[in-house]
Amino acid sequence: MCFHRFYETWLHQLHSLHHQLTSAPKPRTQEDELHLSHLVDKSMTHYYDYYRVKSSASKHNILSILTPTWTTPLERSLQWVAGWRPTTVFHLIYTESSVRFEAQIMDILRGRRTGDLGDLSPSQLGGVSELQCETVREENEITEELSEWQVNVEDLISVCPDMEGKIQRLVKVVEKADDLRLKTIQRVVEILTPQQAVEFLIAAAELQFGVRGWGLDQDRRSRSM
Repeated sequence: MCFHRFYETWLHQLHSLHHQLTSAPKPRTQEDELHLSHLVDKSMTHYYDYYRVKSSASKHNILSILTPTWTTPLERSLQWVAGWRPTTVFHLIYTESSVRFEAQIMDILRGRRTGDLGDLSPSQLGGVSELQCETVREENEITEELSEWQVNVEDLISVCPDMEGKIQRLVKVVEKADDLRLKTIQRVVEILTPQQAVEFLIAAAELQFGVRGWGLDQDRRSRSM
């Protein structure tokens, strides 16, 4: 329950950060650029705090982290190793970039730079693509490690009641997954400009809010039936 309370507070603070990000003006001066960089750093610190506390909670009770009662069934159905898939980040970037590019294609063709996610440079696109390949590989490795853990646990249960070593190994698998999630966000933010990073962080928060809101709505409908 302790992590549950932390999560609710953390999510409330994410709403506040989302408001700050959406309220920030597009950079016209160096001061504006510094303000956006500050908001990006503030958002990343918020994510760091989440995974720091989650790591501590995992060591205390990994099973509650794997089956969190404070999330909706919809949220849990979309989870990969106790959280979101790191490769979701790339689907989000490509979707946001395509939508923005199509909306301002005439300006871009006329050589007017928008500076947003619809205006990614070739080097940025190359960096995102390279990071995506690396993330897919690491994601697959963690999936295989979790599958091996599940097979070994089935064998262990039939011959030995001591699960402590296996539980500790599961904690490490979840920590690897969380490290990859955080690393992926951080490296994407490093590739983007402050303005683009703000837009990416807004989209990431809205995706999280949207999935949770949809899940809560489904729960309410199920209880009323």
